[in-house]
Amino acid sequence: MAACPHTTSVRLSVPSFNAQIYKDECTICYDSPDNEGGLDVCLSCFNGGCTNPDRYHAIHHYSKTGHPLALNIKRVKIPKDVKDGEPPQKITKIAIVPENDSDLYEYFTHVKCYECGGVEVNRTVGEIPKVVDAIMTSLSASRQSEIRAWEEEIVSCDHIRKLQQDQERIVAAENAHCANCDLKENLWLCLVCGNLACGRQQYGGTGGNGHGLAHYDATGHGVACKLGTITPEGTADIYCYHCNEERSDDQLGVHLARFGIKVELQQKTIRTLTELSLEQNQNFNFNMYTEDGKAFDPLFGPGYTGLKNLGNRYFPADLDHLQSCPKEPGNCLQCQLVKVADGLLGGRYSTPVISDSGSVEGQEGIAPSMFKALIGRGHPEFSTMRQQDSFEFFQHLIKIIGQNERITGNDPTKTFEFVNEQRLQCNECKKVRYTKDNTTSLSIAVPANKKASTPDGDEYESVTFGQCLDTYVAPEIIPYSCPGCQKNMTATKTNRFATFPEVLVINVRRFEYQNWVPRKLAVPIVFSEDQIDLEKYRGHGRQPDEELLPEDEPAATAVASPTYNQAALEQLQMMGFPLVRAQNALLATNNRDAETAMEWLIQHMDDPNIDDPITTNTSSSAVSNPSQEQITQLTAMGFTEKQSRKALKETSHDVERAVEWLFSHMDEPIDDNEDESTPSAATSGETQAQQLDPSKPGRYKLASFISHKGPSVHCGHYVSHIKKGDKWILFNDNKVVDDPKAPIGDAYMYILKRE
Repeated sequence: MAACPHTTSVRLSVPSFNAQIYKDECTICYDSPDNEGGLDVCLSCFNGGCTNPDRYHAIHHYSKTGHPLALNIKRVKIPKDVKDGEPPQKITKIAIVPENDSDLYEYFTHVKCYECGGVEVNRTVGEIPKVVDAIMTSLSASRQSEIRAWEEEIVSCDHIRKLQQDQERIVAAENAHCANCDLKENLWLCLVCGNLACGRQQYGGTGGNGHGLAHYDATGHGVACKLGTITPEGTADIYCYHCNEERSDDQLGVHLARFGIKVELQQKTIRTLTELSLEQNQNFNFNMYTEDGKAFDPLFGPGYTGLKNLGNRYFPADLDHLQSCPKEPGNCLQCQLVKVADGLLGGRYSTPVISDSGSVEGQEGIAPSMFKALIGRGHPEFSTMRQQDSFEFFQHLIKIIGQNERITGNDPTKTFEFVNEQRLQCNECKKVRYTKDNTTSLSIAVPANKKASTPDGDEYESVTFGQCLDTYVAPEIIPYSCPGCQKNMTATKTNRFATFPEVLVINVRRFEYQNWVPRKLAVPIVFSEDQIDLEKYRGHGRQPDEELLPEDEPAATAVASPTYNQAALEQLQMMGFPLVRAQNALLATNNRDAETAMEWLIQHMDDPNIDDPITTNTSSSAVSNPSQEQITQLTAMGFTEKQSRKALKETSHDVERAVEWLFSHMDEPIDDNEDESTPSAATSGETQAQQLDPSKPGRYKLASFISHKGPSVHCGHYVSHIKKGDKWILFNDNKVVDDPKAPIGDAYMYILKRE
């Protein structure tokens, strides 16, 4: 062991309990302590760096930061036959309890100094022992992120806080069963009267006949406790039928004592609702076998790397950025994008995993937990582990990447971008208006017609992909306050492609609402694998015989403020829709009712004007200038003053909306002579959109698709298929196989590449 002056001269601090310690994997690649040579964790900032001679990101970290000391962690999996058979840790709260790695792995550690050439040094001096101990015993950054995402805060409600219980009675635990059937599991105790009843059927979990719900319907007793989930600490599954939500009960001990149950003597014996839900989401799998029972052939190597369940400008790795990046790699989007691209396309993590019996069990794949945590940070959905929508995530992802790459000027999301042409024609005066908006994807409805032989079933007639695209260009009648007629009318709205992208992403909306509940539509889509020509959906702008609608409504003929179905408006807001969207939906559906408006909203989520405020024009000179403070806020983000003024004017001086507008109109020219005090109007009647090449053809081939496997929109599993040569390759988490019968017609997202 070499003598090293840095073990005493380098100032070290023991990490706090919530410090980000990257000890599971390298922050720049997916090498882990399982790899030969192990992982080096910096004792100064706790960055994780690989020791692979070809990359050696630990040395890269040292050369960049000058932090000399690192803890090398190497682990080896313990064979199953020599592991201790200790019982699992008792669960005392609703959370994923970290698995005890000491039962699974044997760890080998030593401290090294890069300033002294990477030699092993004395780990017993100064603060080193405390820092090493804290690193080894603390939760890793990725595990902290998982626990924060999975933990669910369950609160109480007034129905529990003000619970009125009937007279005392003893509920016998022996031979307990449902009062209405013989079921002895999935039992719920009514905390009002002590009735025992079975719960509802849990998908992938225990059975039930719903007698607990029937008891609530018959008596109005709305609070129940699930037997077998009660702990000595006074926690349990509590369900409030009034709220139709899982709840907590701070007075559970008092409430259970009414029926002779002492919480301090209870032990949890079954899984909670949350644990069942987590298990379902983590373990959901679908058939990986052919119709004759033969397993699909696993594939390995570059381009065949799977993702563990949780042509690219980022590959090969951007070494200049990695060397000059001022951020910690775990908190830098570009570093993490490089890491994901390298992990997926490099092939190092797509190697066979051999079981103890010698058979191939697939591959390890990569687990992009750092990337997911960074992309989802601050987002109400993507920062959690709940079931999420892949199309919404795609939109969120390219938005974040586009914003991040605005500074570099090398935005890879431009490959998805195209211009949508919207034509609006007043049905009275026949005048028209054209608007153009940049977008990165298309969301279209799927025509759903049940088979005549099964009108009450869930079997639907197949439709062609062309029929789905026809819904995109289909005319739509909407309420309209015409500035030409100067009265309330209806107008016909149609959409077309003004330009075509290099890669076209199409979301097929495979759901409908029944009694306010979304359900999947299993409509088969007949999809050609030959060339797909979309030229018939191209827009051609204003025609010679068309007269344009005026841009502004004269002040003397201002249209009166619209009225709304107030009851429906309140219902939509209670469902979580913003006020402006609810107002737009009610106007578009002639104020019929909340359900009709909601269906309209679901179909028009991607409309560029969905969030435009409802206003009446009183004077064309009423537009005020933005404040200097608002302009300063935007210029501080790197935008020019002219861009800032333009964006604020286009968004009614809303700074947040102005930022969104700027990111989606980065290449829009700003006229140096433009009068900023008045609204701009294109002489052609077309609003400006980013100038994309309209000459590029709209002919494509299907390159990949994403499917959703599961019983409903609330649970299930996404898988993807990618065309490689003449084969469809299935990527199901970290299982990558050749799929001879790819279910193209069942997809949820289609990705088309220009021919």
